[in-house]
Amino acid sequence: MPRPIQAVIHTEALAHNLRRARVAAPDARAWAVVKANAYGHGIERAFEGLRAADGFALLDLAEAERVRALGWRGPVLLLEGVFEPRDLELCSRLGLWHTVHHEAQIDWLAAHKTHAPHTVVLKMNSGMNRLGFRPEAYRAAWARLNALPQVGEIVLATHFSDADGPRGIAHQMRAFAEASRDLPGERSVANSAAALRFAGSDEAVRADWIRPGIMVYGSSPDFPVHDIDHWGLQPTMSLRARVIGVQAVQAGDTVGYASRFTAPGPMRIGVVACGYADGYPRVVPCGEPGTPPTPVLVDGRRSRIIGRVSMDMITVDLTDLPDAGLDSEVTLWGRASGGQVLPIDEIAQAAGTVGYELLCALAPRVPVRVEP
Repeated sequence: MPRPIQAVIHTEALAHNLRRARVAAPDARAWAVVKANAYGHGIERAFEGLRAADGFALLDLAEAERVRALGWRGPVLLLEGVFEPRDLELCSRLGLWHTVHHEAQIDWLAAHKTHAPHTVVLKMNSGMNRLGFRPEAYRAAWARLNALPQVGEIVLATHFSDADGPRGIAHQMRAFAEASRDLPGERSVANSAAALRFAGSDEAVRADWIRPGIMVYGSSPDFPVHDIDHWGLQPTMSLRARVIGVQAVQAGDTVGYASRFTAPGPMRIGVVACGYADGYPRVVPCGEPGTPPTPVLVDGRRSRIIGRVSMDMITVDLTDLPDAGLDSEVTLWGRASGGQVLPIDEIAQAAGTVGYELLCALAPRVPVRVEP
């Protein structure tokens, strides 16, 4: 039989979370962000749950071709734009929208031969200091684009650095508003955190388009301040495995590599068919005194990891779960078969990272099943 580990993609949860994004930003259209292979879910697997979106936003031409191959005829946006002039040929053929964030991309457009003008998204660097034109250069970039016959609509956009934290977005909204004042065109500023935290009360944040990413995939953008229950989100990926061995240990016995865990008394240990080669983070706490537990669900009930995560196995505490044993289901994150939920954000916090990273790190060797 196959090794007992599986990731489950929940189609209805994807659709639910997209609807939640629309509720957060009423009247705005929504890009479903499917970069990084739909945050590790797989574009083809996630598509059915996200097809109610107004457009799909992604990173590269190969992802755009996959979305078009699924039959999507609506807007598709390249979030980082094109990387060389010949990329524009595929933009013309597939009818892609693409971001413009530096002068060379405008030069390439000026030299491009196309029958249908392109819709471009002109990105402002309003304080993130990654991609985009600085506010003082933004209007000149808009004027250059507006003069090109290769360009049709120009959408005005920026990206927030602190929408999920205490600094917030006011400083970037001011910069964007001042530099784009009186420029025609639709606008797009809100990522997941901005949509949930600010769009409901601020029409300028809602703008014309929102770009929900991580919230669509069942992770809270501002955890631990707010969890997914607070935002009304549902897990969209569940990582489940089985107990493949049971050990009885005594006081003083150690568990796993480097003997990181020492049993304080008699314990039952379950060995689980999941490890860091499956995408589970090796760095989570492993039960040492003074550290918070790394949670798992065993047959839907909370337990914890003890001992270091290894390549192919994890050891979990079965001591207080007398009915658990060989073949018990272990949910590493997401929804157990019985419906109990272990948010991926809790595992990410234990690993000192964010839910994005864990979702994107699911290993190719893990079988994936899609369910409604």
